[in-house]
Amino acid sequence: MLVLVAPGQGAQTPGFLTPWLDLPGAAERVAAWSEAIGLDLAHYGTRADAEEIRDTAVAQPLLVAAGILSATALGDIRPGAVAGHSVGEITAAALSGVLDDTAALTLVRKRGLAMAEAAAITATGMSALLGGDPEVSVAHLEKLGLTPANVNGAGQIVAAGTLEQLAALNEDKPEGVRKIVPLQVAGAFHTHHMAPAVDKLAEAARALTPADPAVPYVSNKDGQTVATGDEVVSRLVGQVANPVRWDLCMETFKAMGVTALLEVCPGGTLTGLAKRALPGVRTLALKTPDDLDAARELIAAATEAAADAAGA
Repeated sequence: MLVLVAPGQGAQTPGFLTPWLDLPGAAERVAAWSEAIGLDLAHYGTRADAEEIRDTAVAQPLLVAAGILSATALGDIRPGAVAGHSVGEITAAALSGVLDDTAALTLVRKRGLAMAEAAAITATGMSALLGGDPEVSVAHLEKLGLTPANVNGAGQIVAAGTLEQLAALNEDKPEGVRKIVPLQVAGAFHTHHMAPAVDKLAEAARALTPADPAVPYVSNKDGQTVATGDEVVSRLVGQVANPVRWDLCMETFKAMGVTALLEVCPGGTLTGLAKRALPGVRTLALKTPDDLDAARELIAAATEAAADAAGA
């Protein structure tokens, strides 16, 4: 079974959209999305520097646009499940048919603006903890007043809180943690610091008319599949102030019998986690259009294996 996944904020790098705009019709699609949301996606995806695309209000729509564009380039595929990490859940909502492309980009633009506004209230950030026992790390973070905002599995937890709290963490690491890495994000996402953004996102969501997922949609709230479009949107709203449980998503993939995992552009983060947490599962990250042929081969192999299993 093939799982299609979409990365979250922090995966963007300067110029990463450039080669994708050379694909037939891609520049025109991006121009239409840019006009619809009032943001020049082509500029930010090709010419902006790292600091410019670190801006939450820019990074989030840029990531969703890139994810949709790269998945569309694969042609008509039907994965066994879709999922997204943080803002990648909006990409997954588009890939599963819950939201059309313009609705997804409109929602993520409002999400990014609301979260950027919430992040401006207090100086906050996020840092990844590598290694250590999850239970020990979570208890230690809570002692320091930090939130385990992303429980990613494969020995990785992301802490979020004020800059002072994160500085204290650097001086007092949980037992067993070998490294702490500050993330290139502009706030303490998926914590109570984002509560002001929830109401604004809920208001934006009321204008949507979601469809039910055409393929199983795995929510990073709890790793469960969600059957209705309304529930998907409800979870997208609450998600900005709640922790991401990517570890539970990967447990669900395993229970579903995943054999291949494909990460849309800008891929790399989630395939890295899968390589450690899902041994034996083939993985591939879409970074540039040069990866499309290998991705199609992966999809074909997974489809053939699924057909063989069904006929056994």
